[in-house]
Amino acid sequence: MPPKYHIETSQAPNQYQKITRSGIIAWEEGCLKCARCVKKDCVYQVYEKRGLDDRQMLDSLDSACMDCFRCVQNCPNRLIHKGLNPSYKALGDHYWTPEIISGLWFQAESGRIPVSGAGYGGPFSGPGFDAMWTDMSEIVRPTRDGIHGREYISTTVDVGRKAMSIEFGPGGEIASPAPPLVEIPLPVIFDMLPWSPPGDNIPLAFLYGARALGTFAVVRQSGISPATREFLPHAIIYVDGNPGSLKEELLSSARIIEIPDGKDAIALQQRFKSINPALVVMIRLRPGPKITERALALIEQGAEVLHLVADEYGLEEGSEPLFIKERVKEVHLHLVDKGARDQVTIIGGGGIAMAEHMAKLIICGADALSIDIPLLVAMECRVCRRCKEGIACPVELDGVDPVWGSLRIANLMAAWHSQLLEILGAMGIREARRLRGEMGRAMFFEDLEREIFATMGKRG
Repeated sequence: MPPKYHIETSQAPNQYQKITRSGIIAWEEGCLKCARCVKKDCVYQVYEKRGLDDRQMLDSLDSACMDCFRCVQNCPNRLIHKGLNPSYKALGDHYWTPEIISGLWFQAESGRIPVSGAGYGGPFSGPGFDAMWTDMSEIVRPTRDGIHGREYISTTVDVGRKAMSIEFGPGGEIASPAPPLVEIPLPVIFDMLPWSPPGDNIPLAFLYGARALGTFAVVRQSGISPATREFLPHAIIYVDGNPGSLKEELLSSARIIEIPDGKDAIALQQRFKSINPALVVMIRLRPGPKITERALALIEQGAEVLHLVADEYGLEEGSEPLFIKERVKEVHLHLVDKGARDQVTIIGGGGIAMAEHMAKLIICGADALSIDIPLLVAMECRVCRRCKEGIACPVELDGVDPVWGSLRIANLMAAWHSQLLEILGAMGIREARRLRGEMGRAMFFEDLEREIFATMGKRG
């Protein structure tokens, strides 16, 4: 049994003032000039330490306030109020909500799980992952002394093709070659970003983080530079140019390579593996209505890893797109029905925004998943997409320190890892591999709705 996987965390303070949910509104007009102002009674000395961030033109009150409401309640003329911050409401969009972004900031800064003292306030249904709940009603036995105690819970997964049988020679030796496998201690890889500020610092932060965590980061072939070569053992080279321009020396030192789907995908896989037989080849596919047939055809031709990547909102292409969890679930069940599921590794990506999404996608049938935007948010991105329009980033991500960025990424993954352990422990599951396809441990809104309303209007 390998040693228990643990991610070291360290405080990685924000470089910019956080945008908080609420802000202080203090009216000067009408002040009674009390001998002892309530502002001086603030136990956190928020008003005494008040300053102006000249880079963002933000008052420090909002980020320093601890929401104790003492000043609001004790001001005799009710001149101090707390209100919803307009800048907070403007963060992200309908999918990458301010709540998600601020939660990712907290985890990246502290490495801790965000906890609400009032519990979860919903929603309990909605689109995407909100229409799915993990079912922990059949707890075998909770961990005796917590997720980081003596109980062993493995989050390790294998990436590569699995042999379904072993052939032996006349002398008892193994005659069938075993396909190469790469083991990662966390069922997460870092994917390419759909949009990003220019420069090499962000990809370098991803690679630093991947090396520290023991996982992999996808790097475009066109983006390989002298600075990234030292990270090749933890890089997945994505072929976005001429495959013939990839040097044999590069292919020989790589462990995983990714190619786009196409009619020559399997031929290209065989060509790369003829140069480096230990190489694991991933095929990147965009989900769609015909993905189940295409996945089965690729497996029959010898595909090792299928990487299903939706857009940043978790949607596939088409006029009536399915969400990534529905499509992964469909592909998984189709391959189970055809007896081909255990031969291949399926990695799902797109729309993964929270730790719970990681567990939910694995339950739907993925072996592992790829994440992108949460890593950028960990480095204080506000999902404003100004960089997509060629406008300067408000937090200057193009000049981010890769080491600081990797610390923030490690903290985020530590918080996600702890939450995955919580789910596995509550379900009585001791391996992330066993969580794959365990749909009996989840409830789906569409299934519950169908069961509830199926008998309505029918007479016995």
